[in-house]
Amino acid sequence: MTAATTSSVRPIPLRGGETERNGVDKEVIKRGFLNNLFYVQGKFPALATTQDFYLALAYTVRDQMLKRWVSTAQAYTQRKSRTVCYLSAEFLMGPHLGNNLINLGMYDMVRHAMSELGLVLDELLHEEPEPGLGNGGLGRLAACFLDSLATLEIPSIGYGIRYEFGIFEQQIVDGWQVEKTDKWLSRGNPWEIVRPEWAIEVPFGGVVEQHIDARGREHAVWKPGKIVKGIPYDTPILGYHNNTANTLRLWRAEAPESFDLSSFNRGDYYRAVEQKVASENLTKVLYPNDEPLQGKQLRLEQQYFFVSCSLQDMLRIMRIQRIPIERFHEKFTVQLNDTHPAIAVAELMRLLVDERNLPWDKAWSITQRTFAYTNHTLLPEALERWPLALFQAQLPRHMQIILEINARFLDEARLRFLNDVERIARLSLIDESGERHVRMAHLACVGSYAINGVAELHSELLKQDVLHDFHQLWPHKFSNKTNGVTPRRWMVLSNPRLTKLLDEAIGTHWVTDLDKLRSIEKFVDDASFTGRWRAIKRANKHDFALLVRRQTGVGIDPDSLFDVQIKRIHEYKRQHLNVLHIISLYLRLKAQPSLDIEPCTFLFGGKAAPSYRMAKLIIKLITSVGQVVNRDRATRDRMRVVFLPNFNVRNGQHMYPAADLSEQVSTAGKEASGTGNMKFAMNGALTIGTLDGANIEIRDEVGADNFFLFGLNSDEVRQTRAAGYAPYNLYHSNPHLREVIDLLRSGFFAHGDSELFRPLVDNLLGSDPYLALADFDSYCKCQERVNAAYRDVPRWTRMSILNTARSGKFSSDRTIHEYCRDLWKVVPESIPMLRPKAEFPIT
Repeated sequence: MTAATTSSVRPIPLRGGETERNGVDKEVIKRGFLNNLFYVQGKFPALATTQDFYLALAYTVRDQMLKRWVSTAQAYTQRKSRTVCYLSAEFLMGPHLGNNLINLGMYDMVRHAMSELGLVLDELLHEEPEPGLGNGGLGRLAACFLDSLATLEIPSIGYGIRYEFGIFEQQIVDGWQVEKTDKWLSRGNPWEIVRPEWAIEVPFGGVVEQHIDARGREHAVWKPGKIVKGIPYDTPILGYHNNTANTLRLWRAEAPESFDLSSFNRGDYYRAVEQKVASENLTKVLYPNDEPLQGKQLRLEQQYFFVSCSLQDMLRIMRIQRIPIERFHEKFTVQLNDTHPAIAVAELMRLLVDERNLPWDKAWSITQRTFAYTNHTLLPEALERWPLALFQAQLPRHMQIILEINARFLDEARLRFLNDVERIARLSLIDESGERHVRMAHLACVGSYAINGVAELHSELLKQDVLHDFHQLWPHKFSNKTNGVTPRRWMVLSNPRLTKLLDEAIGTHWVTDLDKLRSIEKFVDDASFTGRWRAIKRANKHDFALLVRRQTGVGIDPDSLFDVQIKRIHEYKRQHLNVLHIISLYLRLKAQPSLDIEPCTFLFGGKAAPSYRMAKLIIKLITSVGQVVNRDRATRDRMRVVFLPNFNVRNGQHMYPAADLSEQVSTAGKEASGTGNMKFAMNGALTIGTLDGANIEIRDEVGADNFFLFGLNSDEVRQTRAAGYAPYNLYHSNPHLREVIDLLRSGFFAHGDSELFRPLVDNLLGSDPYLALADFDSYCKCQERVNAAYRDVPRWTRMSILNTARSGKFSSDRTIHEYCRDLWKVVPESIPMLRPKAEFPIT
């Protein structure tokens, strides 16, 4: 609310009551907004800041969500519903307000209500800090899954960690990534409700003693060295246009006794709060640097902390619903989102055997029927392993349990693989080569009833390579569940212009049944429809160009081809291959000023892990090439290079609808799936990519003619390496590649400093572990095909429409439906809306 409009707002009488708190008309929204501004924020409009107005609106929207949330909890409790528990170290939810307005069906109404109060909804949306509780695809996938679970009316709870500081805020200083603290909680979080009455105590360290009971049975008694309390913070997750509101439950660590008064009175002020500081450090930061031993210890403690809290919370729910412990696996199915929560296998055994006194065999039967494991990586170094000594010190009882699981498992494996000593060593939960480690992926495989990959190629490669021995032992456990993304956030919220066109053309049911987008294929030759399609893309690009100008100071042409690569910076994702092509194009334009090509804008975004030096050097390379290209008068009107800092969900909501070309150029056989590729396709971008991850399935769906394919496939990658790949030979034999590399290492893009990019050049010429040089020529030729296609406007428009029309498979609704049908055996449950006074009896 601006100063000019503040005084003109006519106060609305502040009244409470059921109608105001749960109604959905515009006047009720305005009354609720001013109620919350007055009673929650303690402000009146003339003194309120834009942040106050955002918070007042957020609380008003939350009021509308609470009736659904409480009704959902009531229904699940009364029915004792089978529930999906999704355990993930990351939940990259994105800003909540806009998504909640979409799912409530209130977006336009609230926009008008705010306008009548002299406020602009877009300005309030911008005030919301983004919860950075994830690093990339893993956390964003978890968020999409929660949206789909609620939309499909599946009883579910997401369990994770309430990091005080999320993934770092990325700034670019002199072309380098600089990490700043992500203080997402600094002004509060209106979407969560803390539940201290459901706090959990989690033990660490100490010793395990063996006791004999009165019946002569031996029992392990864990005497921990410390206890940490877990406090749950709950966030409602709405389904789209239904009454379901599931729960995301995130755990914050605190000390059981946060202040030692006796130490304080002695003048030892640090010791008075020492336990509080040490305990709260556990949930301070997402993914602490695990290069030092202390970092490894903290990450292990984080993972065990949230897993133990979550499993103990499930036991609490069973007590409330009076379900016998022997039916744990019937009440809950627990999905492990990668290896981070794999310690859950040992923790459930501890809770069942030590705390509930179940016999080992019974407890193991329950455990194996409870967990399902999703693998998200083909990189062996990304499969978590913990030094055995560290594990023993922090979790001594779990070490005993894992060794017992391993002994019994290997006895079973020996019966299947007679005298195959090497295979038994590969299967073992303990890596005995060199320093001993606990293999967490192996624990997840042994303790789960199902194991799945996240794209067809990924799942096959798991069976052939990473988890080959487990597949041979238990082929029935393995399946594929190709990832998906929610169209509510990534189309309806992100691309309202396209949503309006689709609604008018084919109705609104496509939002929850994305296969219905096939219906727009009949419009590919309709002049009116294709004209509007192009106008929408142009408008999205114009808006994005304004954002780029604000954030970077670089002007870009909305009529140029927007070639976009936004994802975590990693060598296997090959941002450097993209840059090599940009240098190649730059050299061609310098040599042939009259070269007839369409202008291109190359856009990058993504964060590098703080300790990943090569990835940070790639960011410096992108920005350095951009500085040269963008200031060269001979080329700057025909090509631009921009790195957009701090890529996150909010920025993604602008970038996906604006993109013309989606860069999915990872080395074949390295990307598990990818989900950005799906978001681009849904919004009408064309893909240039390898046969890797979900690219293969996107190409199958949209058609080979509507996909720009290049590079080696996964079999050819293996053959190239087996034949003794020598990247220097490619450099020597390809004059154009040599020209590109020589210009890079000359210091041309580094103000004459020939040493700056030497590590990158030496890596490419010496080993090129991700075969960027092997695919360079194919990639450059493919880019020429892209440019020619973009020039043919009717052809490009047709290809764009067909990419959207045929993207239905990549809805996370489809993925979740397959999980429910094939693995979880969970069915939808519709939620009736309840009236609190009449239908919540106090018993």
